[in-house]
Amino acid sequence: MGDFNLTAWFIPLLIFMIWFWNSVYVIKEWERGVVLRLGRMLPEAKLSGVRLVFWPIETLYKVSLRIETLDVPAQDIITRDNISVKVNAVCYFQVVDANLAVSRVANFLYATSQKAQTTLRSVCGQFELDEILAERDKVNAKLQIILDQDTEPWGIKVSKVEVKQVDIPEQMQRAIARQAEAERERRAKVI
Repeated sequence: MGDFNLTAWFIPLLIFMIWFWNSVYVIKEWERGVVLRLGRMLPEAKLSGVRLVFWPIETLYKVSLRIETLDVPAQDIITRDNISVKVNAVCYFQVVDANLAVSRVANFLYATSQKAQTTLRSVCGQFELDEILAERDKVNAKLQIILDQDTEPWGIKVSKVEVKQVDIPEQMQRAIARQAEAERERRAKVI
């Protein structure tokens, strides 16, 4: 009789411990918790601290609000003056609305990466090579404005985009060097 009484308490206690383990979340200071209750999103994301979510009725997704660094891989671009170059960049962004980031895009990090790549190709294609090299601030500002406008509906704020490196083909480097040398010789003859 004593063993039956102990088993009668042990099974419900085990079930309660499993439920409790799956229901308690610790949300860090830089995170927000997006809660889905029976598939419907709660209007406000949970703030940091220990949070109780009624598993299996509710599901919690943690979203980081810290600034993310996204390395945009080298893109083959043809500039406005028909020069083929490889350009890569870095993009800094952060989630400002966790509910939008979870509900509007399946994977906001991947979507932002793809958007940054296509925007880099299209924006750098609008400039001449000299402008990309000499006026990087102008190119960076245009990239940042376009990316920020496109990702705003996803709850993402793009704070900065910078072109890191512009790789010019070797033939073009030689042609640019010859042009610069000819310009120096012209100035020397004028002097």
